Amino acid sequence: MRAFLLTIFLLTGACCGFAQQARQRIPINDGWTFRFAYDVRKNAPVQHVQLPHTWNASDVAAGKMDYYRTTGIYTRKIHLEPAWKGRRIFLFMEGANAVAEVYVNQKLVTEHKGGYTAFCTEITGYLQEGGDSQLSIQVSNAYRNDVLPLSGDFNVYGGIHRPVSLIVTGPDCITPLDYASPGVYIQQQHVSAYEAQVQVTTKLSLKRATDLQLRTIITDAQQKQVATLTTTVGQDSIIRQPLTMQHPHLWNGRKDPYLYKVTVQLMQNGNVLDEIVQPLGLRYYGVDPDKGFSLNGVNTDLHGFGLHEDVAGKGSAMDHQDQQKDMQLIMEVGANAMRLTHYPHSNYFYELADTNGIILWTEIPLVGPGGYNGAGYVNSNGLRQQARQVLTELIRQQYNHPSICFWGLFNELKLDYDDPIPFVDTLNQLAKSEDPTRLTTCASFLDNGKFNQSSDVIAWNKYFGWYGGRFEEMGTWADSLHHLFPRKPIAISEYGAGANIGQHTEVLQAPDPGGPFHPEEWQTAYHEKNWEELSRRPFIWGKFVWVLCDFGSAIREEGSVKALNDKGLVTYDRSMRKDAFYFYKANWSNEPVLYIAERRNNIRKQEKANIKVFTNANAVELFVNGKSMGKATTDAFKRATWPQVPLQPGENLISVRAIRNGQVLNDNCTWQRSDNATTLSR
Repeated sequence: MRAFLLTIFLLTGACCGFAQQARQRIPINDGWTFRFAYDVRKNAPVQHVQLPHTWNASDVAAGKMDYYRTTGIYTRKIHLEPAWKGRRIFLFMEGANAVAEVYVNQKLVTEHKGGYTAFCTEITGYLQEGGDSQLSIQVSNAYRNDVLPLSGDFNVYGGIHRPVSLIVTGPDCITPLDYASPGVYIQQQHVSAYEAQVQVTTKLSLKRATDLQLRTIITDAQQKQVATLTTTVGQDSIIRQPLTMQHPHLWNGRKDPYLYKVTVQLMQNGNVLDEIVQPLGLRYYGVDPDKGFSLNGVNTDLHGFGLHEDVAGKGSAMDHQDQQKDMQLIMEVGANAMRLTHYPHSNYFYELADTNGIILWTEIPLVGPGGYNGAGYVNSNGLRQQARQVLTELIRQQYNHPSICFWGLFNELKLDYDDPIPFVDTLNQLAKSEDPTRLTTCASFLDNGKFNQSSDVIAWNKYFGWYGGRFEEMGTWADSLHHLFPRKPIAISEYGAGANIGQHTEVLQAPDPGGPFHPEEWQTAYHEKNWEELSRRPFIWGKFVWVLCDFGSAIREEGSVKALNDKGLVTYDRSMRKDAFYFYKANWSNEPVLYIAERRNNIRKQEKANIKVFTNANAVELFVNGKSMGKATTDAFKRATWPQVPLQPGENLISVRAIRNGQVLNDNCTWQRSDNATTLSR
């Protein structure tokens, strides 16, 4: 480890030409040991782990509702390199769930509450000179009424579930201690196709502070400098620099996610002492109560999913490859927006959204119990302080990501224990003071306008056709709400239904949401009908399916699976896309789609089958056992159907063929017809 750190330091210095002053960011995700705090035996066994890590992946998967909400201790050695003499060492932790205490050589350095935002602390004075120091991090995910979330239909995995690094700087630096932000804030004050005015605010941490300058450079995607400004640094630790760009290239979502680069350099006598690089995607947007969302002056229908940081076998300890898989799914299906639920997500995912052009709603974990038991919001000083802290951290840490357009203030708060509205109003005021350029929103499940004034725009979680009601009610409900509140922009923040890909039915009948049978066919029909209603209503500024992928939830035992919320359109392990995924892909994506629905219902009892295909081709020809059943024209919702197609006893080869833009598309599957067939159940 000592050799590794020193090599990295020397290589970086040689490349940059200022080895004595360059900022270092050194990952320290390996070499950790882990044990539970309750095991105080002298020779207690320890696990050797690599970060990110959680201790809950196995017990939650086994269906334990009382999964470990306890305390664990992580330890490793840190060697103070000779080259670091006179420099400052910071510990940067992107996320430890949910309360973390940091110790260096058995001395408490800091405590941080909240598992989904980063924190940074200086450890320079705690490290042992000329030797190794012990870094210990005690992490607890125990229930507390002063740490968010208080409740929720998802698991609070314990552990250091995001990466950890050391930041090494000179005595004077761009501060990493402003709520673990980059220390640089790029405010887009005015943006149009003709001109962009931005203000770059940089916060400094100064120890020696003589003859310093701050230089900010904006470069385009071809590394060409398009704007720059150098400012003399006096005693003020906050520097504001206005810059103007003519005829900017706009960040235009998935169509053109164009990024500039902002480089901020702290300099002394021509030498760079410290440097921060941040993305800049220039865009302007708004929400109209009748026309919905617009990006750069063009009406844009926002459609996508909710998403949890949770994958089978890992829980929330997702690495970059896991997050890349999720982004690949988002891009494949054709979504252009995502609601990151129900907490701030890893910084890497925001970066992926920037570069792929996905518009984000990101929120704090002020989560009520919704339709479940529980107090939800508790009107206590500790909780309110923590909510303000997490909101400030979220905004400052993710301020510069152009993908973020909405700050979310809460999800499904109740009104029956206390009145959260006055406090939510203060959160909205805090968000606007931290960032006056973005919109705030909330996700309510109450059929009233109680929270309408608590945020700029608002959304509802509605499950017509799953938790009661009929599919068609989504449209009439939305029309009624729009009529009641004609000047309030509204969205659908959640809608969905469960599905077990091993359970099927040939006759559609509403299943019990909390029961053991969740046939895939009902989920597909649910989304077809709900999307028909939603897509016809442009005043709904955002339409977010619940949810992209199945995720762990210890309180559930549904669809014959324990501890899983199965409303995802992709399985928990990301290995299978459910039928509804392809319905949206056909409707949203520009890529060729031809997919036979209900293909996994491969044991058929009925002599005839209704065959349905999702495609963005204009027409499809169906073959059964090599015989053409004729062509069907695709409808407005990208479906081609053939009613009551005969199936022969035994094996039936179902195949379809279409042509789209000159490209031949094919798909096929095999069904078995048997008079003794029974519904498959996983």
